[in-house]
Amino acid sequence: VEAVHLIADGKAPRIPQPKEGATYEGIQKKENAEISWDQPAAALHNWIRGHDKVPGAWTTIDGQVVTFYGSSLFDASVPAGQELAIKGASRPGLVTKNGLVVFGNDGKMVLVRNLQFEDGKMIPASKYFSADETTALELTEEEKKMAEDIR
Repeated sequence: VEAVHLIADGKAPRIPQPKEGATYEGIQKKENAEISWDQPAAALHNWIRGHDKVPGAWTTIDGQVVTFYGSSLFDASVPAGQELAIKGASRPGLVTKNGLVVFGNDGKMVLVRNLQFEDGKMIPASKYFSADETTALELTEEEKKMAEDIR
């Protein structure tokens, strides 16, 4: 109560906070979030998860910065998938139907569900090799008539 009265009367002591020991760094910077692949799977998962959503843990794939989101430890047999070379990784990742499987230096696996490219485009990791494919929309005669009526 005494402290409240001192503040209300404008008589509370004002002690400036020292700058020494201050730890606020403005959250995390993107350049510090690069994935170091020489770690066990649990450390890779924690790194990716710890940087999810901002700034996003990233690595280089095919000369492009790719950010990983939505990781989980993967405790099963090595799934079938298409190999994906990742810069700095001792073993290529696998693009599977569930996402991108990456390997720690202990041989254990991490499953990454989403990838974001430098241009901001985000895709499910399972669609990495089909990301550039586009399918043409084909309408039935009935749908064409409906589209024309809407126009």
